[in-house]
Amino acid sequence: MKALLMLEDGTCFEGQTFGASGTKTGEVVFNTSMSGYQEILTDPSYKGQIVAMTYPLIGNYGVNEEDVESHRPWVEGFLIREKSNLASNWRSTESLEDYLRQHDIPGIEGIDTRALTRHIRSAGAMKAVISTDEAISRDSLLTLVRKSDSLVGKDLVKEVTSDKPQCWNKKGAYKVVVLDCGVKYNILRELAKRNCEVYVAPAYSSAKDILGQKPHGVLLSNGPGDPAGVPYVVETVKGLVGKIPLFGICLGHQMLGLALGGKTFKLKFGHHGANHPVKDTTTGKIAITVQNHGFCVDVESLNDPDIEITHINLNDQTVEGLRHKKLPLFAVQFHPEASPGPNDAKYLFDEFINLMKQNNA
Repeated sequence: MKALLMLEDGTCFEGQTFGASGTKTGEVVFNTSMSGYQEILTDPSYKGQIVAMTYPLIGNYGVNEEDVESHRPWVEGFLIREKSNLASNWRSTESLEDYLRQHDIPGIEGIDTRALTRHIRSAGAMKAVISTDEAISRDSLLTLVRKSDSLVGKDLVKEVTSDKPQCWNKKGAYKVVVLDCGVKYNILRELAKRNCEVYVAPAYSSAKDILGQKPHGVLLSNGPGDPAGVPYVVETVKGLVGKIPLFGICLGHQMLGLALGGKTFKLKFGHHGANHPVKDTTTGKIAITVQNHGFCVDVESLNDPDIEITHINLNDQTVEGLRHKKLPLFAVQFHPEASPGPNDAKYLFDEFINLMKQNNA
């Protein structure tokens, strides 16, 4: 059955229905990862987005129950060049198409993902609608997408955060509270591996609530959308700065930047993929990183001389990490819990452990 992707500028792409049927809107972005589609689908940071994979063959190893990054997939739609009809992996429990259908996620296969990616790189990420309903005209789809909500200023965190506090790992030498703006499971796994007692706090938790648990440190998690759309989280972070060791990841990095008096801005087409080179300015080493964000901290807005830029994106020179010279806090824009390098950036979790050690000696 024919399916369409309509962009807000009127550009239309055609392919075949893949996964569930239906019509959904979202911001269309491209991801350059060669594998890891299951982790991408279940990353809460993709809430509100339609994801196109640039690697041409998707679905060849199926889906399993172990590699998920949350309890469900979050993408609004999924776009691929070619679907593998054979899901071959000893851990596979079902096909990618069945998985999408089960979770009501429409997709398109056979779409010209190279042309779509080039168009997004040129024109920028934009609103789009994916539809498998042949009864809806192209003009109607264009009207629908232009009336749909933009991600700018929208609070998507409230749609992905946990609804109540929960314990992830009961025993450990260091108690860590994770402020859940859409946390990926592997962040929690990496903390647990390092002998941390891990508690997950909903995004609406106050600084008083978090500090009342008497943790050794707080991790500010990743999450979807515009950091300026969740001022209540920024206020919580402000209440934590200087009082406890902080480690921010992705959206957590942006939240920390805002809490320290900086500003954020929307990137033209964002950073999404598993092959982004980032330079650690303190060591000169370059890590291959996983990234998933459409907004960035404005380095020019960070006027405090005690704020040090620690990481730079080598593709576009945007800020990828910061730390404070006097206060126990640091953050990175990329995902150190992911494994593109495969372990290039996991040392950052060890740095967080050391920061807690120093401040709780």
